Amino acid sequence: MATVLATEIRVGHLIEFDKRVWRVLKSYHVHVGGRGGAYMQVEMKDVEIGTKLNQRFRTDEKVEQAFVEPRNMQYLYAEGDSHIFMDKENYEQLSLPAEFLEGQLEYLLPNIDVCVNFYLDRPIGLQLPQTVVLTVVETDPQMKGSTAVASFKPAKTDTGLTVMVPPFVNEGEKIKVNTDSGEYVERM
Repeated sequence: MATVLATEIRVGHLIEFDKRVWRVLKSYHVHVGGRGGAYMQVEMKDVEIGTKLNQRFRTDEKVEQAFVEPRNMQYLYAEGDSHIFMDKENYEQLSLPAEFLEGQLEYLLPNIDVCVNFYLDRPIGLQLPQTVVLTVVETDPQMKGSTAVASFKPAKTDTGLTVMVPPFVNEGEKIKVNTDSGEYVERM
């Protein structure tokens, strides 16, 4: 069984905790200044029964990764409430419901490469690339003198995700977004 440090836990990872397999929905590094150490706050969902759990792991704690079969796939399109992926080796298509992709739908663009994890020949998790490039479709225009202040403004992307961006980002521009945190990385 492979173990990873708690700080290496990412959204979409599958871990074994309390004798169950969990899919990570959110993962935050929290550092409390002064007293207390840093820890990882992880929100995860049981792949078998669907219950959610919030768990804290110390940053130096090791967590068991679930033994899964990763398959490189390509996201093709959405069809109603289902999302279609294609296996890049044998070209078989796989349909996954929207609730399976909870928290990850806003990062899916047609033709993006992802890793779908299988546990006992059943899809149980999706790992996105570290960053994706999205197009800003709606944001406030830049105001003169706003670059002097380090403020951010909301921007809606072509996938429906709202990201806080610097004031110099305008509609129609492409931005790189971190898929773990949903934060703006850079303008493309």
